Amino acid sequence: MNLIALKMLIGDRLKYFSLVAGLAFAALLVTQQSSIFTGYALRVASWVRDTNAAADLWVMDPQAEFTEANKPMLDTALTRVRGVEGVAWAVPIYKGYLKARLPDGTSVTCRLIGIDDATLIGGPPQMVEGQLADLRRDQAVIMNVEHAGTTLRLNRSNPPRPLNVGESFSINDHAVRVVGTYRASPEFFWEPVLYTTYSRALSIAPGERKVLSFVLVKVRPGHSPAEVARRIADTTGLKAMTGPQFAWATTDYILQKTGILINFGMTIGLGFVIGALIAGQTLYTFVLENLRHFAALKAMGATNLTLVRMVILQVAVAGVIGYGIGLGGACITGQAFSKHGLAFEMPWQIPVIGAAAIFACCLAAALFSLNRVLRMEPGIVFKA
Repeated sequence: MNLIALKMLIGDRLKYFSLVAGLAFAALLVTQQSSIFTGYALRVASWVRDTNAAADLWVMDPQAEFTEANKPMLDTALTRVRGVEGVAWAVPIYKGYLKARLPDGTSVTCRLIGIDDATLIGGPPQMVEGQLADLRRDQAVIMNVEHAGTTLRLNRSNPPRPLNVGESFSINDHAVRVVGTYRASPEFFWEPVLYTTYSRALSIAPGERKVLSFVLVKVRPGHSPAEVARRIADTTGLKAMTGPQFAWATTDYILQKTGILINFGMTIGLGFVIGALIAGQTLYTFVLENLRHFAALKAMGATNLTLVRMVILQVAVAGVIGYGIGLGGACITGQAFSKHGLAFEMPWQIPVIGAAAIFACCLAAALFSLNRVLRMEPGIVFKA
């Protein structure tokens, strides 16, 4: 019976290919768009994940909602945090958007990050050229190696070229010099990132009463981060979160303030609907055209359970082949376009959820089809 079911499925090649193509297209949309959405969601808070290696908590102004929020604190906040029970150490971080003028006169807006002068905690995850300790040299900054040829590119030079280590330029009319490059995870925000020491960042930034952006905190052994975070909030009135909590808060803020979630949700939903409609219509038509064959099998003694198994087998085979083609297409296109800047991340949950969605389409189509198969009379095979 299984062989007969498969022969019935692929007997009409045009309908078989259209069924598989519809399911493949639906699988492609669902898995590809879900992976792109996941990629952008991870990029939103990639700076937090890259910086969180040494610290347990991020402390910030209570009004700060995400990484780019300009809600600085007084410098005294650092001392107050250090005095909270359970804090092993706390270091400051400055983060601000400042105007820079490159050696060829190109003006760009950059994100300047100042890290603790003594420990250099909070620096980039991986140095490419130079060492992190080079930041202690006069006028020193380090840049992202990817930004050197993109957002920091000297477009007004003849010919245009990347910004190189050893070159000087100005930030907020203060001279700085590139002493190294680093590599970090791709970010959602596009402005180039430059690292320097905390004291130098404060001397470059416009003078304000509040300049401290974040405090990185290490919890003493024997104390939980959640417990220390509550103490910091109760004692200082500041907001304290773990790295994953801060990363999720940033992602949630961006998703709520932009149309990214709605746009990707509509595309994913559209893929599911297209797959359901194509699979349902094609399978229903397939069953209608093969009712005489099912009736003949029923007249020869095949039970309803046997016919149900045949239809389920046909749906399962079409679903597996279609989903496999769609998933493969999503992986190939995603990897190809990710080389050109597309955010594409496919954790194992996406193929699993995508498979569940596609097979839900197939199951819905099978239910409609089985309804006609189970209600038919074997006698129709003898009608003209």
